[in-house]
Amino acid sequence: MDLPAPIAWLVDEACASVGPELFLAELGGVLLADGLPLAGGALTLAVPHPIIARRTWLWRAESGAVIEALSFGSMDPVGQGGGVEQGKVGRDWLAGLGTGVVQEDVVGPAADHRASGGPLLAWALSRPLGDRESTLLRQAARFAAAPLAGLSGRATLAALLEAYVGRRGAAQVLAGRSRREIGETIRAVLLFADLRGFTELSESMAPEAVVAALDAWFDRIAGAAHAFGGEVLKFIGDGVLAIFPIGERPASVVCDAALCAVGAAQAGMAHLNEARKQQGLPPLNFGLALHLGEMLWGNVGTADRLDFTAIGPAVNLVSRLEGLCRPLGRTVLVTGTVAAQTTTALVPLGERPLRGIAAPCAVFTLPEE
Repeated sequence: MDLPAPIAWLVDEACASVGPELFLAELGGVLLADGLPLAGGALTLAVPHPIIARRTWLWRAESGAVIEALSFGSMDPVGQGGGVEQGKVGRDWLAGLGTGVVQEDVVGPAADHRASGGPLLAWALSRPLGDRESTLLRQAARFAAAPLAGLSGRATLAALLEAYVGRRGAAQVLAGRSRREIGETIRAVLLFADLRGFTELSESMAPEAVVAALDAWFDRIAGAAHAFGGEVLKFIGDGVLAIFPIGERPASVVCDAALCAVGAAQAGMAHLNEARKQQGLPPLNFGLALHLGEMLWGNVGTADRLDFTAIGPAVNLVSRLEGLCRPLGRTVLVTGTVAAQTTTALVPLGERPLRGIAAPCAVFTLPEE
């Protein structure tokens, strides 16, 4: 007996879908073509991510467009710690489409998928379903289990890699670059920031307080970088290396964005230090440097233990420049390459020798410094 067209697609073709958003759009399309009265659809997957609990893709039948919604918070199952209710984002969105009637099906045969955070498919209907149509949707959810298992596995791997090695490193790993080889050259504004006196501070603090202080520091500096288009490449002890890739944009736009991130980081740290003062804790002082240049981003390490890292003269220069912050009594130092591109008014500090760098470096700082 011939399978219904949507089931045949799930069995024969769905595994070729390159992502959950395309899977949902393609499945919705074949269901529509089979006569089902769909106004929209939602696919929800649990994600092992530090701050994202679930990802939901929302498909509108009228336009074929798919958007993504994120649920932030606990990964606890429903009823076991107050986690975000599985499928709630999709149901709430779908309720505003069509007749407001939503049919939701647990993907796969397991009855406990909802409690365990398994995939969910939900559909907004433009009219009530007949018995055949309702059965077909339930069958589609069951046969969707195999292709969604593959998509969910890839999404899980991508989320974990991004959490530990960043977007750029994760993309390299997922592309199969798992050998020592020449990487890619990136032209970017490099940001290097480091806490001052943290070694001494950590010797007088309990380990839990040290970790809490580091997390708070990383939140402020990395959060500011991400907010203005930057990406953290490495956490190095209590230091942070981030980049703002130039790409196709004018260098001046990227330099301005990097300096906006610096301002946001300073404001965040000022707020943090005020809170620490009220708790009787010492402030967290830091130095930060910006430089515009090229770096090589690729695999280094042993034959069987690799790390994605950034190397090159620009990386050496920006780290050495940050080391001048304390001797010069400044929090932020900027090289002449950034000063030449930015529209932000900077204060020149003259040319300064940098340890291990052959030529002196033109150094600037912010007016409020």
